[in-house]
Amino acid sequence: MTSDARNPRARILGTGRSLPLAASESAAHAGAPAADGVAGDAGAGAGAGDPRRRVAAGETTSDLAVRAAKAALAAAGLGPRDLEMIILATSSGDAPMPATAVYVQQKLGAELIPSFDLSASLTGFLYGLSVASQFVTAGTMKHVLVVGADLLSRRVDPRDRASAQLFSDGAGAVVVGPAAGDGRGILSVSLRADGKRADVLQVPGGGSAEPLTLERLADRRQYLRVKQPELRQAVEEHLGAQALAALVSAGLAPADVDWVIPHHADAQLAAHLADRLGCPRHRVLGALDGESAAGANAGSVAMALDEALRDGRVQPGHHVLLCALGGGLTWGSAVVRI
Repeated sequence: MTSDARNPRARILGTGRSLPLAASESAAHAGAPAADGVAGDAGAGAGAGDPRRRVAAGETTSDLAVRAAKAALAAAGLGPRDLEMIILATSSGDAPMPATAVYVQQKLGAELIPSFDLSASLTGFLYGLSVASQFVTAGTMKHVLVVGADLLSRRVDPRDRASAQLFSDGAGAVVVGPAAGDGRGILSVSLRADGKRADVLQVPGGGSAEPLTLERLADRRQYLRVKQPELRQAVEEHLGAQALAALVSAGLAPADVDWVIPHHADAQLAAHLADRLGCPRHRVLGALDGESAAGANAGSVAMALDEALRDGRVQPGHHVLLCALGGGLTWGSAVVRI
């Protein structure tokens, strides 16, 4: 166990989440059933294949990020002007330039604080949590906003229904600040990446390697491409092992974990994680029992955490294991004592 794990100096002060306010026309045309909004978002629509999937209409990534951020700030008892940094994890920003985090800063009414995007796919929120924790632990910053937000419905090829069922739109946020010295805080974060497997989950067109042309648009290179068997293999190969590594760094055993929150677990993956960690299946959240974590990419983990805190499943003092794997490939885990 590290000294930081015994006496964490940074903790999560508040959480929040946001879903789209309305269903998109494409979701409606796909025959997606209507669904009630979550956490103040009325009239959200569900995507095909999963009644919890939401597909945004007439909104941007920064819009969802700001609503989640406001909820997290309210939970922390803070206002926008208390923030000293904004980190936005996203793979579907408002525009290629500037960073979408500056739109979040402007819409929140925050001070002229450092605001930047971080791109690590589904693992982006954990990467952002690690960065924020280090700034707060070092004493450089006092309050850092970390948001995971994506509108991947606009990156998915509408002809690729299999991939469309994996991803939806949403945002989750946390405010990271100083720990109170009571043992509650961010105990460990363990992150990895493997660029040799970058083609497993990617949007190939639109960057400097493949500027969009009529030919590339016709070849649908602007859309998300998923090698689902390889992605599943990577999740089963790395997610459980990285979770165990994070527990070791925190000085904990799997039996000490109260809840496990993966990025987007179906029943099969939830069972795999439970078996690998030796914990009961019902302790794995964000799978089939929640309402807000269905494939929202960088937002999924933070959204599931917020939901579990607000409905009372996660209680103060609980050890929560957060884990994710996404494009890059990137993967990681964090252990938090709430």
